[in-house]
Amino acid sequence: MILQKWDEHREVGILVLRVGIGLMFVFHGWPKISGGTETWAKLGMAMQYLGMGFAPAIWGFMSAATEFFGGILIASGLLTRQAAMLLTFNMVVAVVLKFSTGAGLSGASQAIETGIVFLSLILIGPGKYSIDENYR
Repeated sequence: MILQKWDEHREVGILVLRVGIGLMFVFHGWPKISGGTETWAKLGMAMQYLGMGFAPAIWGFMSAATEFFGGILIASGLLTRQAAMLLTFNMVVAVVLKFSTGAGLSGASQAIETGIVFLSLILIGPGKYSIDENYR
């Protein structure tokens, strides 16, 4: 009975999770996307650790756009699973970067944790209070 009562708040919980993590990624993505080509090139250098050292500004822009626009999509519940897939990949690249530069688990933990959140959103979906759910 008590567990059933808690389950009534499942959809609100998913909404809070989506809006909270989405807005934080908008906040973190804005300086990167508005930073221009120099910022994008620095950000895109992380791809060299995956064997793709070419066109760092393009990779960096794609990463910044994924964070900023992906955050908007996650928060609104529009194309949630697709945005979460891109953001999960972004977090995988961040984890590889952290381990490759010697930061270890403590340096990579935030990217790992956030990647787990996005992977979970891929699996559970956007929830009832989302644009995706309302236009199925």
